[in-house]
Amino acid sequence: MGGEPERGTGGSAPRRSDRARGVAPTGAPSRRRCHSPFHDASHARRGTIAYAFGRVADEDVDPFVHGSQDEEAQVGGSWTPHQWRDRPAAQLPDYPDSAAAERIEKRLAAAPALVSVADIQHLKAQLAQVSARRSFLLQGGDCAESFAEFGADKVRTTFNLLLRMGAMVQAESGTNVVHLARIAGQFAKPRSATTETRGEVTLPSYRGDAVNGPAFTEKDRVPDPKRLLEAHRQAEVTVQLLAAYAEASYADLRRIHNEAGLSAPLRPVSMFTSHEALLLNYEEAFTRFDPATESWWATTGHFLWLGDRTRQVDGAHVEYARGIANPIGLKCGPSLSPDELNRLIDILDPNNQPGRLTLIGRFGAGKVEEHLPTLLKVTKDRGSNAIWSIDPMHGNTRSAGAHKTRMLADIVKEISAFFAITRAEGAHPGGVHLEMTGGHVTECLGGSVQVEEADLPLRYLTHCDPRLNEQQALDVAHELAGLVANKAGDSACVA
Repeated sequence: MGGEPERGTGGSAPRRSDRARGVAPTGAPSRRRCHSPFHDASHARRGTIAYAFGRVADEDVDPFVHGSQDEEAQVGGSWTPHQWRDRPAAQLPDYPDSAAAERIEKRLAAAPALVSVADIQHLKAQLAQVSARRSFLLQGGDCAESFAEFGADKVRTTFNLLLRMGAMVQAESGTNVVHLARIAGQFAKPRSATTETRGEVTLPSYRGDAVNGPAFTEKDRVPDPKRLLEAHRQAEVTVQLLAAYAEASYADLRRIHNEAGLSAPLRPVSMFTSHEALLLNYEEAFTRFDPATESWWATTGHFLWLGDRTRQVDGAHVEYARGIANPIGLKCGPSLSPDELNRLIDILDPNNQPGRLTLIGRFGAGKVEEHLPTLLKVTKDRGSNAIWSIDPMHGNTRSAGAHKTRMLADIVKEISAFFAITRAEGAHPGGVHLEMTGGHVTECLGGSVQVEEADLPLRYLTHCDPRLNEQQALDVAHELAGLVANKAGDSACVA
């Protein structure tokens, strides 16, 4: 539906010339001459990553151009990546040394892209299949990535957990699954309060490792732009690890398919990356113009989303998101009115492009039936190709003593209500968005291996919001598999 996408605004049709440069499985970078004098050394690394993600040959991609934004705007349309700076911006850090922040931003702008246009378009094509009701989107990962907890094993557990969950859904329903990890960029979080008080001391709130530190000290809580360099370094290593795991995943896939009872033939795995587009100075630094598509692309991740606190129609985050060609998500909470949703779709997906926009409900088990139907009516009435997904985490947070937690029963209840309501309204329940970890944490309550309130202090490791542990995530996948297959789930495992 809708016309051909406009170039340089909110997406562009894929071209063969955009496919990633692949290299030999050994990972040795290609050194042959490129088609453009603007080629930089990062393309060899991007080609290695693309190959490991199951992508194709080396011959077909034109490189990014690193000219001035004004010159590129003449080709790609009137939008440029710095325009967000003219809009009111919520949830951004207030750096005490703005000159230091500008120096860091310039260093980041000179760094290679983290992901390729070809892989972003690959994801958009897969999401178009979700929009067409032929696939299901499984999105999940850490609430916020941590510098201190980072390691290859942690990345691998997230990778394998998403594969296991996807295999369970596919085995039960026969539906293809798009795997989208919250990883390689989820280093910042919006906060409801700008400060935190303990006793007589009030300090800035912890906003994620890319902004400040979690320790309750004045030194740790001051926003430090140098943290963006460490976030980029960790994101770069994470993308490389995901690529390596994807390339070597056949051994794991055979075991995972056997565990899930999935008899489908083994195929190359596509594991895409996603994060909230919160720190716009970081995103701007990695927003690159691609001459082959005549579009701007965010190269920090394949998929970016706008949070419920940063989706103001006239705000900086919406202004930034409208101009990039990546697939994007929009969190939709109880405060979002039908009129606002209509206006946001007009801005973010003016060409009604399949795979461009994912609407992620986050209402809470007790509010989803009140709010979701009116928003579904908006997309139905306008014939929108936007995907509807559900985030059953953020609306179900509660306090248990000194800890924030979530009940697995509430999470499953909201997912089940989402499936029932979307189907009753003639819409497609297209995906789920989870905060989870492959570790054995005790942050959410319930599950087939019971976590009770008294267990919370045992391994409560999150710096922000509570996450499902490995078994709880698999419990959700069990319920989800039955719902995607349009069967009644067995709720005994989530009590």
